[in-house]
Order: sequence, then structure tokens, then C-alpha cells
Amino acid sequence: MFDRVFSAALAFCVLAGGTLAVGSALFEQPQPQASVVYLPKVEVTGKRATQVAQAQAPSDSQRVQ
Repeated sequence: MFDRVFSAALAFCVLAGGTLAVGSALFEQPQPQASVVYLPKVEVTGKRATQVAQAQAPSDSQRVQ
């Protein structure tokens, strides 16, 4: 019988403690907002090696008409 009363009291205390924890979190002072940093735009350019471009170019038999 003691275990039934104990488990009920323990469950009630856990629920009450959780409610208090959530309630106290709601009434805290708001934290300062993080500042937003805007970085400059970056333009990336690249050139393809001539040998690679010639090796990968489709031959006349591979072209679709």
C-alpha cells in the first residue's frame, strides 16, 4: 500500500516541479538578441582547362540532332 501512495506522491511532485520550471522560464528576463552580420557578396569565377574541355567534347557521332 505504501508503494501506491509513494508513486502517486512522486508523480504529483514531478508534475508540479515541471510546471514550476516552465512557468519560471516564461517569466524570465528576455535575453539580448543576437546581432546579424551581413557579409559582402563573393563572386567565384573559374576557367576550364583547354585539354579537359577538348577531351570531354562530344564527337560528331555522339551529338543528337
